[in-house]
Amino acid sequence: MTYKVGFIGCGNMASAIISGIIRAGYCSADEIIAAEPTPEAREHAKQAFDIHVTDSNPYVVAEAQMIFLCVKPQVLDTVLAEIRDSVEDYRLIISIVAGTPLSHIAAQLGAETHPKLVRLMPNTPALVGQGMTAVCAGANVTEGDLQEVLKIAQSFGAAELVPEHLFDTVTAVSGSSPAYVFLLMEAMADAAVKGGMPRAQALRFAGQAVAGSAHLMLGTGRHPGELKDMVCSPAGTTIDAVAVLEQEGFRGAVIKAMDACRIRSGVLKS
Repeated sequence: MTYKVGFIGCGNMASAIISGIIRAGYCSADEIIAAEPTPEAREHAKQAFDIHVTDSNPYVVAEAQMIFLCVKPQVLDTVLAEIRDSVEDYRLIISIVAGTPLSHIAAQLGAETHPKLVRLMPNTPALVGQGMTAVCAGANVTEGDLQEVLKIAQSFGAAELVPEHLFDTVTAVSGSSPAYVFLLMEAMADAAVKGGMPRAQALRFAGQAVAGSAHLMLGTGRHPGELKDMVCSPAGTTIDAVAVLEQEGFRGAVIKAMDACRIRSGVLKS
């Protein structure tokens, strides 16, 4: 049987992609196969999505038209060596492996193969269909292939084409940034608890404030500075809070943190 989509690795991010593909009607569960090394992981994937499962990475590569590489960076080279002889010329291979450029994957697969390589960088909100995914493509990828990949990426959130040389910046602005936002929401909830609000309620208020603010910016297309000014009344409460954040170096700290993330990402792939 030939499958439309195959996965090597079926962890959280692969699960988000599978869920999006099925939800969007890109293909049926019966047209998806995933390879996982442990029986427990295979059974979980089968039960969760009703897809086909196997313990053979080469089998997935040989039988699927489109293959997602969803493994940890430290095992990628082992996987690539294992599937190398099963990769047919111009097979579409999509990597979500962090910190690994397309040139590395191409080199590991060997000069005698000519796979069509695409790199994705999704983030964890993809788990609830609200991801932000960067997409770049290798030289052999056709425009039709690229549109197919974008369609899949948009099934679990938003997706945009980004040159690969900016992927370290993507790591800082979207790949790692959910952690910054969670830290902000946690601090907001702590402050609300300090003010007397029950923690569960404080977390709901903080979370909805962040989600609503993001929807407002993206929905209106207005600059965040303009939206910030809309909330800051003269001599009001909000401008006092903003003044404290400025005094404490809030924006500067965010920029420095993202710079550190971007630089670290570049170090890890070198």
